[in-house]
Formats: sequence, structure tokens, C-alpha cells
Amino acid sequence: MYDLKDFQSEDARIAFLDEGAGEPVLLIHGFGCNTEINWIEPGWVDALLEAGHRVIAPDCRGHGASEKLYGLSDYSTPIMAEDVRRLLDHLDIEAANIFGYSMGARIAAFVGVAHPDRVSRIVFGGLGINMLRRMIANGPIARSLEVRRADEVLNTAVRSFREFAEECGSDLRALAACLRSTRETITQDMLQSITMPAFVVCGSEDVFSGSPEKLAEILPRARALEIPDATHQEALRRPIYKQAVLGFLRDSHEMQGAAGDPIEPLPAARL
Repeated sequence: MYDLKDFQSEDARIAFLDEGAGEPVLLIHGFGCNTEINWIEPGWVDALLEAGHRVIAPDCRGHGASEKLYGLSDYSTPIMAEDVRRLLDHLDIEAANIFGYSMGARIAAFVGVAHPDRVSRIVFGGLGINMLRRMIANGPIARSLEVRRADEVLNTAVRSFREFAEECGSDLRALAACLRSTRETITQDMLQSITMPAFVVCGSEDVFSGSPEKLAEILPRARALEIPDATHQEALRRPIYKQAVLGFLRDSHEMQGAAGDPIEPLPAARL
């Protein structure tokens, strides 16, 4: 339905979607996923286009149609954040709204810290206060991607990552390298430097994200929302999620006050 383009981001060829016109929204998918499964199939690209946005969505390095790299120096969250910045440069976009989900939320945070002038508004999906914590399961999950078959992985939660990666048609070796490399943590001080309007949205049953409210309390200009009865994988498919994010992108245009002023929650009727 949508064709991907590509560009060279230093050492990696990055595939990306670029559709529509209007205010740009750049979408960053989660680990082991890709633009098709994270954003197109659940209806996010269609919803944003219908709302009048230009939609840009890269396949992160090692994922989807982008180049697969296998060295530990080929991946890190700051490197993947620079891929995003270079994509904005490639498209001559001065600043965009950025919406990252799970791993993509962490990448979005590093973009917001390193290049705040390139980010108009930021949405952190599927990652709340656990953004401040190192993913201690990186090693076991990486090992699960390196064994021959998923049924060799005994831990159910870890096996689910392997099974999901297989469902997405991912290159398991590239994903293992990505996991072993992306160990940079973001600090509270770094998060407090993200002064553009922010929205943190997680499923109430998401065991990976941690509290969205606690992350929003750290960010200078943020609001939070829990999607009721939704797991990490289910939340993005809920209509309430799209309504809330589209409302945030629309209403934050009208926000007054200097950076650091609190942002009032969206009225319940809009959710």
C-alpha cells in the first residue's frame, strides 16, 4: 500500500516511509518490529494522514527493509537517534513531531536531548518510568535470538521476543547485535532537558513500560495517559490511543506559557 524510499545514514542504508503533506510526524517503531507492523497495519499512518499530517517512518537500522549490521559498534541508542536526525536533514525538515514506541521511545528521547531544536512535540509510547532503567533482560533476549529454535527458550517472557521477531520476518542475528549494543541509559537530568510538549502513553497492563505518570512528572511539560486493560502489544491498536495522540498534536498548538510550565491533561471527553 505504501512504498518505502531509502537513504544513506553514514554506515547504514535506512528505509523509510514518507507520505502526505502538512505538519510532519516522524514515527519510530519498537524493537524487532518495523514500520509496516508497528504503524501501517494498526492504522496509525492512515489516521495521521487523514488528520492532515505528513508521515515519516524509518525502519531502524537492523530492522525491516533497512540495512542489517552485525557488529557491536554498529548499534547504540545515540547512533540510532542520529539516523533520525540525518533523515530529517535528508528530507530538509527543520523540526518534526516525534512519536516513538518502546525502543522507539528511547530513541526519541535521545533525539530530544541531543537535538531539541529538531523536535516540536514528542510522544513516548510503551515506555514509562522504565526509560530510566537499563533493560536487564538484554542478554537473555539476545541469547534467545541466537539459538536455533524458539522452543529452546524456556523463559516465556523472553521467548515471546523471539517469537515476535520471527513473526515480523526479522534478521535475528542483527537484532541480537542491536540488543547487545543498546545499553546506554538516559538520566533524569537528561529527561529534564526535554522541554518541548510531551505525552507519555502506556497500556495499563504493560509489564515492560513502568508508570507513564511517573515519567511525565520528570519531564518539564508533559501529560500522561494509561490505555485501560491493554498490554504492550495491544495498546497501539486501541482507538482511544489514536484519539489521544491526535488530540495532543492538535491542542499543543494552543498551549501558552514558557517552557517548564505544566501542561493540563486532555479533557476526558476527547479521549
